[in-house]
Amino acid sequence: MAKKGWLHRNPAKFARSIEILFGVIWGIDGTFKFIPGVVQAFPNLLLQASSGQPAWLSGWFSFWSHATMSNPAIFVYSVGFLELALAFCLIFGFMRKIGYAGGFVLSLLIWSVPEGFGGPYGPGSTDIGTGIIYAVVFLLLMAISLANKENRASLDYIIGRRFRVWRRLFAF
Repeated sequence: MAKKGWLHRNPAKFARSIEILFGVIWGIDGTFKFIPGVVQAFPNLLLQASSGQPAWLSGWFSFWSHATMSNPAIFVYSVGFLELALAFCLIFGFMRKIGYAGGFVLSLLIWSVPEGFGGPYGPGSTDIGTGIIYAVVFLLLMAISLANKENRASLDYIIGRRFRVWRRLFAF
């Protein structure tokens, strides 16, 4: 009989490790939104993302440019706060259903607006952007959590043991 490796014996610990690592990444990214100068640079970032895009996407980028131009601080700080909240959810395993779904949507929004869908695509394009990859990671975390319902190293598990409604609403 073959000896099983650590990963095979400890899938829940591995999943929590991935969640925590991903949470640290989101926390660092969220912290960057509060660095001086980011708010002033944000409208320019949107203009750069829209340049070279297909004409049929011009309405999308025009909408976001106009929406953020008058007060970019609201958008930058809101995204920063949401990223820090995601980091908290991931690191502590708190309200994971909402965190994963919200992270998926936020990742797609980041990918589609400031990352410009990873484009424009053409000769020499080599990257599709990070936002879409983050969205896929959130889908994978959902799948792992569904397969590994009893993740004892999360706040959801601890709170869910005391309050069953919590488990139904927020935990997997």
